[in-house]
Amino acid sequence: MSGGTTTATRAEYCAVACAEVWRDAGEVLATPMGTVPTIGARLAKLTFSPDLLLTDGEALLIGDVPAVGARAQVVEGWLPYRGHLALVATGRRHVMMGAAQLDRHGNQNISCIGDWSRPDRQLLGVRGAPVNTLNNPTSYWVPRHSTRVFVERVDMVSGVGYDRAAAAGPSATRYHRIPDVVSDLGVFDFETPDRTMRLRSLHPGITVEQVTQATGFALTVPDEVPYTREPSAEELRLIREVIDPKGLREREVPTA
Repeated sequence: MSGGTTTATRAEYCAVACAEVWRDAGEVLATPMGTVPTIGARLAKLTFSPDLLLTDGEALLIGDVPAVGARAQVVEGWLPYRGHLALVATGRRHVMMGAAQLDRHGNQNISCIGDWSRPDRQLLGVRGAPVNTLNNPTSYWVPRHSTRVFVERVDMVSGVGYDRAAAAGPSATRYHRIPDVVSDLGVFDFETPDRTMRLRSLHPGITVEQVTQATGFALTVPDEVPYTREPSAEELRLIREVIDPKGLREREVPTA
């Protein structure tokens, strides 16, 4: 592994890794959930994925790329809930969701912790996770990588992983895809023969040992693990001056 000297913070590496989720995505709707994924989607729009569609987080398609928390000045269209669902059902969206739990097969839980019949903690609920995972690309963002999140078995399946999609048959696997998992420690995918999670890159300053110790199952770890790519000077300028001038990214991923 090798990495050059950089002034980028961990949060900025995470933002660049999230932007890569939408590289060359074409004219699809980006639905980022969380501050860093939002920065990543907007960075992708301003650089290598200019056709990416963004919303104001409610019901408007926006034509400009405002700073996080700022109001858009250019509105391209109206995207009510039914229109958004039509994009989901036809695969014309790439969502980046969060996860309270995530297992080696990519099953995600945002519903409850503990036994479903009497949970220790109630969370968001399943929401749209099953429809997301079975109909359009679904990636994940985890700002605090730990064994509490990366677990051997999720307490309840909200988002469908590769093993459950395969068990359900062709109707479930036809459009099912989990391209990326980005955490504050590295980037992961499921490009293995058995479709289990693999460490794809480490953020600079992080070791393989740190990642494996913070993961509650055995990861596939290649012999050579590269570092997450360096942000360019222009990407850092866009993040710091245009997309997130208030530095909200550092609250989600504090500098170690």
